Amino acid sequence: MTILTIFFFITAILYSSVGFGGGSTYLAIMLIWGVPFYIFPIIALFCNIIVVSGNSINFIRTGNLNIKLLIPYLTGSIPFSFIGGSIYIEKEFFEILLFAILLIAGFFLLIESKSFSQNKIKINNLPKIFSIIIGSIIGFISGLIGIGGGIFLSPILFLMKAGYPKHITSCASLFILINSIFGIAGQLTKNIVLSEFLNFWPLFIAVLLGGQIGSYLNIKFLSNRILAVTTSLLVIFVAIRMGLRILS
Repeated sequence: MTILTIFFFITAILYSSVGFGGGSTYLAIMLIWGVPFYIFPIIALFCNIIVVSGNSINFIRTGNLNIKLLIPYLTGSIPFSFIGGSIYIEKEFFEILLFAILLIAGFFLLIESKSFSQNKIKINNLPKIFSIIIGSIIGFISGLIGIGGGIFLSPILFLMKAGYPKHITSCASLFILINSIFGIAGQLTKNIVLSEFLNFWPLFIAVLLGGQIGSYLNIKFLSNRILAVTTSLLVIFVAIRMGLRILS
């Protein structure tokens, strides 16, 4: 448990520094570490909530949240994250799906890192129905696997130039928070033993501390772009490790 806790701590630092929760990497670490499969998603989602809660509060306080940008994506994601969370999938399919998600997310984040230095960009107004559909797809996948979905939403918003960098980052954090809450609600409709979940309390303390440190690093020392590149390389590395596991 000690080494697992350290990995969660490091993951929380890296992800929180760019406004994410780290759910996808928590899942991969638990899978590699041999944590019981049926409890993966709820642990990852709970860790997401812990990490991004502080970021979300800070973004709201500083006035960086663009609620008009966020609402259509949440409208689509909330019901579908619950539905996805309530569906049971086999471990073999879960491993393949998580591998694909990690690989895609890693490259998405690498692409997104180029946008953190852009302060002057032309904003595109996207049709609300298009935003709702995107939110629905991300929400379903997020609930099914046990992630917040911000690692997909944020790069997509950057690529579509749907908002300014600070607005996109703040929207991604709140999207992860709300998505994770409804994802947990869906997961709780399945057979999850609460006592076993509570046995992993050191992980929750680790991500709480890591999340605060990551936010501090973001504000005081490192640029968003450096942190985004570092995090994307970590995600790609974990994805490769997952792929080797599947093939072995």
